[in-house]
Amino acid sequence: MSSENVLAGLDDTQVKLMQEECILVDKNDKNIGSASKKECHLLKNINNGMLHRAFSVFLFNTKGELLLQQRSDEKITFPDHFTNTCCSHPLNVEGEVDEVKALGVRKAAQRKLKHELGIEPQQVPLEDFHYLTRILYKADNVPYDGKWGEHEIDYILFIQKDVDLVPNLNEVKSHRYVSQSELKELIASRAKSGTLITPWFKLIAETFLYKWWDHLDDLNSQKDTDKLHSMI
Repeated sequence: MSSENVLAGLDDTQVKLMQEECILVDKNDKNIGSASKKECHLLKNINNGMLHRAFSVFLFNTKGELLLQQRSDEKITFPDHFTNTCCSHPLNVEGEVDEVKALGVRKAAQRKLKHELGIEPQQVPLEDFHYLTRILYKADNVPYDGKWGEHEIDYILFIQKDVDLVPNLNEVKSHRYVSQSELKELIASRAKSGTLITPWFKLIAETFLYKWWDHLDDLNSQKDTDKLHSMI
């Protein structure tokens, strides 16, 4: 099947987003060029080593609850899955390639929080994002289709703000705030309930999330920005 045919019959809005240019990186997160979102997520390219830069935002309210989103049914990768607040990519555009203090990633996070959840940029100032660390992971799409997957160096961003939400239904099917115990129950009962969890969110929850969550008042103590954690 050609790379064009893989988009046949998919949601028009999501197909257009596949034209965005992501940042290609090597295993050390060095910028080595760019490729379309489509090319970055094709399994045939992933299996040949193509790797791109991404981010995962974890937004907490002032009660310490984490905002989850359920990805829409229109999403090409991992539709209907619950995940952290926002997961996307910095683009190969001016501003978002800036690597100093992960400024480009933080700008991309602000842009996508507006696009996906309707959160206004002034409610999530760039300086209030805490860049904690990076993870490297790889996953086939679910449901498995032999076409799509993920292979990313994922920047972890925490922010604690009370925000106004206006979800984009083409991106977000549902959303909820959860406590630590509620999230643990959601993940533990997923097989029985049929709840789908994105692989990157599951990996983070199984490793670092609750430790970081316990330190919302002192996130600087949790920063590990020189480390790239391989989860492959």
